[in-house]
Amino acid sequence: MLKIIKYTLLLFLTAIGAIITGFYLSCPVYRFDEPQPFSGDSLYNPYKNTGRSQWLAGNFQVQSRVWMGITNGRKNSPEAIWNEYRKLGYDIIAISDYQSMNRALEDSAGYIPVYEHGYGIHKTHQVCIGSRKVLWRDYPLGAGLSNKQHIIDLLQKENELVTLAHPDLRDGYRVHELKYLSGYHLMEVLNGARLSLAHWDTALSAGYPAFILANDDAHDIFKPGEIGNYATMIAAHSLAPGEIIHSLKTGSAYGVRVLTHDQSNGFIRRLPRLVSCLLKKDTLWVSFSDTAHEIRFIGQHGHILCIERKVAFAAMPVAPEVTYIRVEAEFDNKAILYLNPVFRYKGGELTLPRRATVDSGATFWRRTVSLLSLGLLILVLFYAKRKFQLNGKN
Repeated sequence: MLKIIKYTLLLFLTAIGAIITGFYLSCPVYRFDEPQPFSGDSLYNPYKNTGRSQWLAGNFQVQSRVWMGITNGRKNSPEAIWNEYRKLGYDIIAISDYQSMNRALEDSAGYIPVYEHGYGIHKTHQVCIGSRKVLWRDYPLGAGLSNKQHIIDLLQKENELVTLAHPDLRDGYRVHELKYLSGYHLMEVLNGARLSLAHWDTALSAGYPAFILANDDAHDIFKPGEIGNYATMIAAHSLAPGEIIHSLKTGSAYGVRVLTHDQSNGFIRRLPRLVSCLLKKDTLWVSFSDTAHEIRFIGQHGHILCIERKVAFAAMPVAPEVTYIRVEAEFDNKAILYLNPVFRYKGGELTLPRRATVDSGATFWRRTVSLLSLGLLILVLFYAKRKFQLNGKN
């Protein structure tokens, strides 16, 4: 019996190893364009059409019990997640289980299918929003730039929105890689485990329109201080999934970080809010519902361009050399609002720039060399085993 168990386990591990090896060997090699900052005669303002919208609070990262409780989140039932977040005043509550779309709240208002993709040791994960199918392919032993781009490309086919999850966690995405990666829509800049502002500014400085997502990423909703720390405020007229996804995709949202750990009923609705973000000629005007302790205008490479203190509104001219401006507003109640960037572009409908193309020649040669090397390794192992058996008989 023990021999059968050992043999079965060996077969299982061999199969897993073969699959993972196949993933790596078949990954295409990409050629990446050198990054270019935002440019153009027009300015893209993601808040241009938000005047009559309401701000809806969303959280797209929280884990529930799944996979027989193996993953972190085993204490959280979907019903408990819904109830706790509704108490705090959240409108959109999405469960992002690992490699699984949780449909327990499918009949709830504002339900959007979401899951967290990735099972690698370096936490190179993606929050997939508006998902149709779970992707099982990944590079669990470590991922290079081509591996990461390949996963983004595959996820784009089966999801309305692809988000780079907690980029700073375990160097899941290195800062310099954000100069080159493309095809994703959002970046989880604010996360319960990590803040990734340097990653965000690197992508923006390289001319990539990555919009913000802010999530608790809670794994134990009953632990004090675990939830209600982050929210994505989304401009929408309703909870219709299509409208929510469109607003996120076009940047009509902003992130909120709360440092007070307020757990009172409906507290998220009492936080300071963005009133308007307008372009008047070549000047950016922002106004908020409360007086801010500090309003920061941030530009290329994360440099602070201007600071205004003890005001509810502020303005800054957008000089010709300014490629993008994003705004942070910090309030005395310890809430910080992170607005999406206003940036230069060529006008018309916003499209995601494509920076990576498959290098067919390099892909062919790498796969060929890899397969030959693998074949040689198998022959060497087979020969060594045969020699060991013959020596044993002698």
